[in-house]
Formats: sequence, C-alpha cells, structure tokens
Amino acid sequence: MHPYTGSGPYCYANSLAMALGPTAPSPSIIEVLTGSPFGMHMLGGRLPLFDPYGWDDRGIDDAIALLGWTCRRQGADDSGQALAMLEEAVTTGPVLAGPLEMGLLRHLPGMKGPIGSDHYVAVLEADGTRVLFHDPHGCPYATLPTRDFLAAWRADTITFYHAEPYTMRGNFQQVREVTTGAALRAALPGAVAWLRGRDDLAVPPGTIGGATAAHRLADLVTDGLDPGTQDHLTHFAIRVGARRLTDAATALTSIDRDEAAAVATRQARLVGSLQHDLVEGHTNTAAQTLRQLAPTYDQLAAALG
Repeated sequence: MHPYTGSGPYCYANSLAMALGPTAPSPSIIEVLTGSPFGMHMLGGRLPLFDPYGWDDRGIDDAIALLGWTCRRQGADDSGQALAMLEEAVTTGPVLAGPLEMGLLRHLPGMKGPIGSDHYVAVLEADGTRVLFHDPHGCPYATLPTRDFLAAWRADTITFYHAEPYTMRGNFQQVREVTTGAALRAALPGAVAWLRGRDDLAVPPGTIGGATAAHRLADLVTDGLDPGTQDHLTHFAIRVGARRLTDAATALTSIDRDEAAAVATRQARLVGSLQHDLVEGHTNTAAQTLRQLAPTYDQLAAALG
C-alpha cells in the first residue's frame, strides 16, 4: 500500500512526502523547507512567481538534506536508459520523478500538448507497457502508457530552470533523525539568503526578484495583463503563493519565531487578496496590494536575521 497525498498545487512537497513514506513530515512543512515561501520573482521580467529569485527544484534537495535523508538523483540520455533506470529504482520504493511536462500527462483532462509547465509525481511501478504513479494533482494510482510517460518526463519544453532529461530521485534513506523543529530552525539561514537575494544562481535574462519584482508586477497589472499571465496568476501562482506563506507563518509560529510569523501572515493575506481582485478586474486595488507587498520581503529577512 502507498498512501496518497495531494489534490493541490504542492507537487514537489506532496510527491516527496509520498516518496519518503509514513515518517515524512506534512507537505506543508516540506514546502517550507524547500525555501519556496521566501521571496517572489518575475521570470524574464514577465512571468510572476511567488517563490524566490533563482529558486527551482534545488529546493527539493535542500528539504531532503534538512530532514536527515539522502537519495540518489539521476538523469538519462534517452528514453531507453530512462526506463531501465526507473524500473530498477522502483524496486526499492516510490520514486520522485520530475520535472515532467504537464501538458503531456494525458490522464489529465484537456492536456493535449506541451504547455511549458513542470510537474512532479511519485512513481510506484514501471515496465515497458505501463507506469503507475500517484499524481498529486488529484489522481491516486494514475496510469499512463510507458511511451506517454517517457514523453512527458523528457521535459524538453521546461526551459525556465535547468534540469536533466528524465530526472528522478530514488533510493531514499534516512541517515539521521531530525525533528521538525530542528529542521525548520536549520532552514532559517537559507530562508534569509533567499529573501535577501542570491547572486550565485543562473536565471533567464531580465529576471528580477523581491521588492523590484512586486513593483514590476504592479505596473503590469496597471497596464493590463496579457491573458496568459492573468490565467497563470489566477489559476496557479496566487493560490500556491498564498498557501506557501500561510504554511511558513504556521511553521515559524511552531518554533517561536512570532515576529517573522506575523510578517509572513501579512504577506499571505496580501497575496491571497489578489485572487478576487484579479478575477474581477479590480486592477487598481491589486496593484496597490502588490506595492504594499514589496517591502515585506526585507522585513521578513530582518525578522529572521
């Protein structure tokens, strides 16, 4: 039996929780340990994301290490090598596979071709005919023909961060016992670094982060968002951003970082309020909210520093 966790936009955290098994902390804690709540950026100056400048799937590896686990991360050069790698890996337990091109996951309604959106799943079984996996997008024990799964897993349309084709993490092993509180405390220096902005990470040209990104998005909202950005914000980015900040506030409260938790709560309320305003076209209010959000990233860094 492989318990299922999902039905929301936390594909990293839910898939990792399923891969780690019954001793894993909640996906909410895992998401905070990835560092995702601690910043925002405009990818290429155009695509708004409520996660830090330069942040990508490196956060998964950070969370695994903070929790006292190790894993084997692999990629492959071609589909044959990838399938052989996956078939071997699932013999030791669930495998965290991704990024996958979500638009090629044909078990999901409406997915007919690449959309440039990354996704992660926990693979349970694989052979030359079929792949069985828990999809945290609301589909326990999902199946795909192996050729379709491999096409999505190649992920050559995921261009906004670097990942090897057919990336997977398997052979998870706990090497030390770490309490949730200890893991959260150990994550705080990394959170501060994300909030203050890292300059050691490759990003697409034009990418901006933190307060600058919030003001840039406010300007775009005022000028009128293009339909793609509007849909991205209202269907995904605001939802996941507000949840990340809510989970961060809860986690910070649990380790007695009340001042920082108060800042994160204010951020969550601001981001969450964008949902109605953008859906209903209240652009002036949404832009004002984003300008109120801008200074909070430095405020949170100061509260955690």
